Amino acid sequence: MGFEGVVDLRSDTVTRPTEAMRQAMAAAPVGDDRYGEDPTVNRLEERYAELVGKPAAMYVPSGTMANQIALRLHGTAGSNVVVGRRQHVVAYESGAAGLSGAFQMHAVDDAGGLVNIDAVAEVVAAGQGGFWPPVSLICVENTHLASGGLAVEADSLASVAALGVPVHLDGARLFNAAVARGDTVAELARSATTVMSCVSKGLGAPVGSLLAGPDDLVAKARLHRRQMGGAMRQAGVIAAGGLYALDHHIERLAEDHHRAERLGEVVAELWPGARLGADQANDGANRAANKAATGRSFTNVVAFRHTDGPALLEHLGRSGIRAGLLAPGIVRLVTHLDVDDADIARAVAALASFAG
Repeated sequence: MGFEGVVDLRSDTVTRPTEAMRQAMAAAPVGDDRYGEDPTVNRLEERYAELVGKPAAMYVPSGTMANQIALRLHGTAGSNVVVGRRQHVVAYESGAAGLSGAFQMHAVDDAGGLVNIDAVAEVVAAGQGGFWPPVSLICVENTHLASGGLAVEADSLASVAALGVPVHLDGARLFNAAVARGDTVAELARSATTVMSCVSKGLGAPVGSLLAGPDDLVAKARLHRRQMGGAMRQAGVIAAGGLYALDHHIERLAEDHHRAERLGEVVAELWPGARLGADQANDGANRAANKAATGRSFTNVVAFRHTDGPALLEHLGRSGIRAGLLAPGIVRLVTHLDVDDADIARAVAALASFAG
């Protein structure tokens, strides 16, 4: 099923619209979204808000824009925004937070897939006591990319929210987390003040993300979207892809997880102990017991340490397999709707031939 003979495992952002999705996009009624007059965009926003259990939502071009708008909404001048040191908003948004407000980012350890609750509590208490800047926002991520796509349980987010500070949930792959854990996205987002999800990743739509939260914050978010150049016009053409994805592509995420599990098993066999998140999530024969004990599950991302990642990627490329680096020395493989079982078999063979 790989496109033109290539199996692209660099990311789940590389998917192409299915024929049925293209038809839905072509037939979408449109209007000027800047004036709130695009009926398809409005339907997408209402649908997402309902799914995540928030009063309102806004459609934006990218997850990075959604995260940066959330920082603008919450991050007050002279305050601390507490984040996990490996979260997307810190590491993979080209330093955009430095342009989004006069707050400062306070990074804490997130090795277990969630910000270290004791470290966050210390920063919050220090701010409340006047020793350090007050904390205006805590950012969390689900799934946690840098831990190999771990899905985090709702109780962990609730423990962060219990500190009494607004929480923004970067749920770029929140639907993957919900499917992996058997929860609803509303359950996973319940404790967050604002939440973002991408429809252009595992869900397979070509463009866009959504930011949801209280009515007043979403109204302010629309102003920030305009200021950042993100106000769109007849955007229903692309929003229809997101609507189609929410209607047809959520349950099938389990297929991606199953295929990633196969890749993860091979990685564990070839390079024992190299997979990120393996000590926090399910693995091997003890998968069910570990999931029950930790509340964590792998999803569609396989990330692992390798001493010569570029050489491995070059080798895979010669076999028609595209992979990527998450950071120096960390290889990433991501499954998605444009990858089938035959593609996984090709990737497994290529990995094994390099190790052998």
